[in-house]
Amino acid sequence: MPSVTQPNAPCHVPSDSVEEVLLGVDTHKDVHAAAIVTVLGVALDGRTFPATTDGYRQLVSWARSFGTLRRAGVECTGSYGAALARHLGAEGIDVTEVNQPDKAVRRRRGKTDAIDAEAAARAVLSGRATAAAKASDGRVEMLRLLKLAKGSAIKSRTQAINQLKSVLVSADAALRESLAGLSNPRLFKRCAELGDTEVASPAGTARHVLKLLAHRIQHLTEEIDDLNKRIAEGVEASVPGLLDVRGVGPDSAATLLVAAGDNPERLANEASFAALCGTSPVEASSGKTQRRRLNRGGDRQANAALYRIVLSRLRWEDRSRDYLQRRLAEGKTRREIIRCLKRYVAREIYRLIVPSETAADHPDSAGAVS
Repeated sequence: MPSVTQPNAPCHVPSDSVEEVLLGVDTHKDVHAAAIVTVLGVALDGRTFPATTDGYRQLVSWARSFGTLRRAGVECTGSYGAALARHLGAEGIDVTEVNQPDKAVRRRRGKTDAIDAEAAARAVLSGRATAAAKASDGRVEMLRLLKLAKGSAIKSRTQAINQLKSVLVSADAALRESLAGLSNPRLFKRCAELGDTEVASPAGTARHVLKLLAHRIQHLTEEIDDLNKRIAEGVEASVPGLLDVRGVGPDSAATLLVAAGDNPERLANEASFAALCGTSPVEASSGKTQRRRLNRGGDRQANAALYRIVLSRLRWEDRSRDYLQRRLAEGKTRREIIRCLKRYVAREIYRLIVPSETAADHPDSAGAVS
């Protein structure tokens, strides 16, 4: 695929042509490979562009020189292609998220950036790729970033706690006995209050390290508390009333909002949201056996959030416990029942995230919790 800096000219269509074309982009960290395909499936040209603001403008101008550009298929719209997807959206171009090409096709045709870019355009043309890209330009994107920071802070705090207790196990007997039997908060506080000592001996070094790790744990705890507050405020600002739903906490709510994105209207209906969260039933019938199985696809973090909500309801909500007992009596397993309850919760959450959805169930969701 020729570079944008190379002099050879693209194969432009006549200026009076209004033929619609599709753009396909294979995204990378520093450059994006782009290809143009007509609605009849004819590949017109392909080039690479730098992953910069000027590069995005050049890409759009180049693509529009071939005809009317309304649709684009972009790989990795949640990572390398996020900025490009936002730029295309601002230009009035519908961006479709494209997964990697089919493995059988890749084995036959091989793999290059040019082939992947053209395959992205053809995926949109054929209808194989239909999912609209997440907007990632609003409050939900802010929640995603806050959760990212919180996750790393929790991981670092856990590591620091484990290290502190490991040091304490092999510390001087007198120090270890003075800190024995304390709860974690009091242990960290006492370690942080240890006086400065010479680090010329193992005992003195152990005291210094314990104090250092305790201060680190306290700092990370303050950081996590601040992030928890910001996440709760962000959820309430995004979808007022979501935290009032039984079993839904700030973390679970934020995870589900991140799965839906800043433009949840891209989901056709509540059945689409259930499929996104991996709670839609999958047919597993054969011969005389008619059954549905668990969906192991979708956003697994969103699926885990629904699972936590269901467990909370099974513990504290009479309606969910009654449902569990009734379906057990009908011969369903506990795993199948939890799947059904997750499907119900996904429907309830979707109607809050997208309030324009009518109260009546969409036909696609008929029997979804059976």
